[in-house]
Amino acid sequence: MRILAIDPGPTKSTYVVTVGRNHIEEFQELSNPGMLWKLRQFRDHASVVTCVIEQIRGYGLRVGNEVFDTCHWSGRFHQEFGEERTVLMPRRDVALHLCGNASPGDKFIRQAIIDRFGGPAAIKKGGPLYRVAGDTWAALAVALTFGDQQSGGTLCHP
Repeated sequence: MRILAIDPGPTKSTYVVTVGRNHIEEFQELSNPGMLWKLRQFRDHASVVTCVIEQIRGYGLRVGNEVFDTCHWSGRFHQEFGEERTVLMPRRDVALHLCGNASPGDKFIRQAIIDRFGGPAAIKKGGPLYRVAGDTWAALAVALTFGDQQSGGTLCHP
């Protein structure tokens, strides 16, 4: 199964395409208008079956304009790819799946992914996570969680 996962942002967003449960096909950070264009390309090619977008949820915290801008773009991405082919996934679900804890920091999610792909060698040149950086970790976490859920997987460990 080919999965397109997006970590949305207020001005730029990152996507990852995975195949199966552990193969990263491509990833890139784009401006949000660029992401809309890329989504049209993916939508028109049947090889990408599902788009999964990290969903912003309200947990009683005060938020600023960047969060509202991100929500706006998430909705546009959802609509562009097609509501029937798009899933919104809250970050807490991703964190719980990968780390067994609903509120770990980014570094713990990153470490869970590195462990899943074989440890420190995975991020070195030639490794499957080579050049994965920044918001790509969040998009990859969403893709891996969704892929595991679709295949009946539970907590992700190699």
